[in-house]
Amino acid sequence: MHNHTPDERAARVPTIHVVSDSIGETAQVVARAAAAQFGVTNPRLEVFSKIKSYQEVHDYLVDHVAYHQRTFGDDRILVFYTIVDAGIRHELAAFTERHPNILAVDVMTSAVDAIAEMSGMEPVNEPGALRVVDSNYFRRIGAIEFTIAHDDGRAPEDLTRADIVLLGVSRSSKTPLSIYLAQQGYKVANVPLDPSTEPPAQLFEVDRTRLFGLMISPEVLISIRQKRIKKAAGKTGGGQFAMLSKNYADPEYIYRDLEASRALMRRLGCIVVHTEGRAVEETAQEILRYYERSHPTAADIID
Repeated sequence: MHNHTPDERAARVPTIHVVSDSIGETAQVVARAAAAQFGVTNPRLEVFSKIKSYQEVHDYLVDHVAYHQRTFGDDRILVFYTIVDAGIRHELAAFTERHPNILAVDVMTSAVDAIAEMSGMEPVNEPGALRVVDSNYFRRIGAIEFTIAHDDGRAPEDLTRADIVLLGVSRSSKTPLSIYLAQQGYKVANVPLDPSTEPPAQLFEVDRTRLFGLMISPEVLISIRQKRIKKAAGKTGGGQFAMLSKNYADPEYIYRDLEASRALMRRLGCIVVHTEGRAVEETAQEILRYYERSHPTAADIID
């Protein structure tokens, strides 16, 4: 990977043809995750979804093989598929075995078969089962609504109603993490910490296993805040710049800000998680590993 520029890597990763009898969401997620291993986070995807018959898939693949041959002089194509209908899936597998120029990846079957073998149960075989509108769907919607209403310290009287409470200084990723966790079905509140402002008293009433302090290194925080000030200053009229404290990106102030935050986190007994140099998803997974040790969740069931 180190021998290629980002543009070269993007050009070398082929278009991934996603074929599904649902909307193809699962295969798209897997395709993006796989491409990211080659430094390409936004691969070219072509999605053929809601298929009803093997003939549809057959005609689609034949057309695309011919197109690639005409356009690129190379008839090879890459296919990721999630097909629940066993008949269509078996015919597709047989077709691709006869055509080595079609590299096809069955995204779901091995995983489903493994669960069936270990559990002794039969899969429901319903396309889009992951997206069934059930109580879990409404739980996630409720979590997102709660989280938006309790962003940036709002409604502190509800802190004990939250599944997870995040606290940290400005620009420590509180809001992105809150929204990501809410999308997983957790009601999240986040509280900004500032040495010049007393934290809400309700923080001390929250179960410490639900409290997570976000910490970031001073050097990274200084850089982030300096960039924010420059961006705000460039806005018409500089209104956003005027709203920021003159100490906002001052190194000495930031060191005091972080030290005061650490002291409060120690008093609260919360779990401290570092956010610098990590994707939101990585930090969220660490938080959930701690959270689920104390609050194990039952498996979601589709009736």
